[in-house]
Amino acid sequence: MKRERIKEVLEQHRKKGLTLLGSGSDTAKQSSQLWGDSINKLLLEEIKAEADRFMLTSDPELTYSLFRIYGDSGERLAYERVYFERRKRLNSYVIMALQEPENVQYEVAALNMIWSICNEFTWCLPAHFNEGSDRLDIDLFSAETGFALSEIKLLLGDRLPDLLRKRIDNEVELRIFHPFLEQGPFGWETADHNWAAVCAGSVGAAALHLIADSQRLSEVLERVLHSLDCYLTGFGEDGACAEGYLYWQYGFGYYVYFAQMLKAATNGEINLFASNKVKEIALFQQKCFTGSSTVVNFSDSRPESGIFMGLSCCLHHEYDEVIVPDASLRADYSADHCGRWAPAIRNLMWVKEEWMETTGNKTVWPAKSYYLSDVQWLLSRHASDNGGNYSFAAKGGHNEEPHNHNDVGHFIVHADGQAYLADLGSGKYTAKYFGPERYSIWCNGSQGHSVPIIDGSHQQNGVAFRATVMEASTNASTDKLALEISSVYGLSKLERLERRFLWEKEELPRLTLTDTIWLAPNGEEAAAERLVIERFITILAPELVDEGRIILLGQRQLTINYDHQVWSPVVTSRSDIDHYGSERFWYTLDFQLNAAAVGVPLIANFIFQFDS
Repeated sequence: MKRERIKEVLEQHRKKGLTLLGSGSDTAKQSSQLWGDSINKLLLEEIKAEADRFMLTSDPELTYSLFRIYGDSGERLAYERVYFERRKRLNSYVIMALQEPENVQYEVAALNMIWSICNEFTWCLPAHFNEGSDRLDIDLFSAETGFALSEIKLLLGDRLPDLLRKRIDNEVELRIFHPFLEQGPFGWETADHNWAAVCAGSVGAAALHLIADSQRLSEVLERVLHSLDCYLTGFGEDGACAEGYLYWQYGFGYYVYFAQMLKAATNGEINLFASNKVKEIALFQQKCFTGSSTVVNFSDSRPESGIFMGLSCCLHHEYDEVIVPDASLRADYSADHCGRWAPAIRNLMWVKEEWMETTGNKTVWPAKSYYLSDVQWLLSRHASDNGGNYSFAAKGGHNEEPHNHNDVGHFIVHADGQAYLADLGSGKYTAKYFGPERYSIWCNGSQGHSVPIIDGSHQQNGVAFRATVMEASTNASTDKLALEISSVYGLSKLERLERRFLWEKEELPRLTLTDTIWLAPNGEEAAAERLVIERFITILAPELVDEGRIILLGQRQLTINYDHQVWSPVVTSRSDIDHYGSERFWYTLDFQLNAAAVGVPLIANFIFQFDS
């Protein structure tokens, strides 16, 4: 939308203040009543407990020594733990000051934290700080901070002293609006991933709160809307988020927070929800859960997640087809380790009690299968009469997706929310994690995924290394996905590699995996050089019960059947560092090729059968 049209809409329809914080057709309640519904009782108790715990200690400082750690070693967590705790303190103190206005201690703590954040050297993380640049950077977290402070100013209203009101205005102007308008453009403005949505959405939201002049605001919004259009190009018409569920929750969440505010501010004249693609993106959440809180965690996604109920309710208001999950699945207040203000406050303001089930009787996620053609994901949930809930997911795609892992042909199998064949998900973010050595890290390279190893070679990184879909279908009894993935290994001798999945949804479901591998003959030593390993990743310790049969024993039992005359199993216990810096333990289950005839395709069959 052009700047002139945006300015015209603003001048004719603009609304301000608490109206901007309502969801759907509702007008925002007064700040003292924003979270009065009984559905918020447990969430408020969690917020109060965290605020009271923080009150026992002094607010931590972001020292120069902490700031230098990333530049010196590439280590991010030391600085970020303090940075994010400060945001958590801000959120908790402000919410409790609004909830309990008679408690002066909360208000004092909130004002001190606002002052302290305004004094920070930079609102950016060191990993995103461009030292030596002539302009102030705007990264994810600086933009979020500007959004948070602008909204806190609105909610605290006259309780916020004039000095702090001016301080917020000045700091957001200096750190966000001025560099955005006078020193841009920034690289994220044309990104097709979460940075565009979070940064642009936050800048736009702060502008709607703080910029009174229609001309200047329209300049901001024109650029913001362009960035959000770029963000949407990262999705196909299937609405799937290749970055994984948590980046859907993050990036698309900020798209929604801004879209709702803009719709309210323009009295519905600018409605970013009026798009079929946006609707399909909104439906992604209910497609990618495998159990109550476990997700298909391809890419840099963690294996479990709580639900942002405010976001879900807002989307349900916009689109009837969006499911509001059972209240038992809501994210705990402490689940967001980054302490983001926008989802925290909206999980209080946007929940609708009439849409929420708290009895545990509501269907958590419907048994259904989906094939998402743009990302080439097959997702399937199956409920059996014995009360079991089983899930299978597999992917094609390519090896330069956002937050990419080299994982073409990878798959997972879950039962009752427990992983039997697993995806490790995201690891600890460091400079190395996002540098040239990224794919030497287990969770990122194909060595840490359930895909073959051919002649000692793993999959290559790049957009050219991709799958070709041969078949994809779903029905009531079976789901099928067939891929040709030879190109992802970059091996001239690998002429063809077909990987076929057949998921049979019986009372106790069964997955049949068939790999057909054509390797070009290579002289007299061809047989000796046909080195093929079929690798599977599991959190559960594999047990060899007899020849040709291995079990994975969790809450249920999964049996892996294979031809013991062709394959020899090797189990290796492994560990790496997870996203939060803790060691995690898992296993590679490798089936090594014993012998194979030369000049004919190698056909590998593995059957994964649930026995209980």
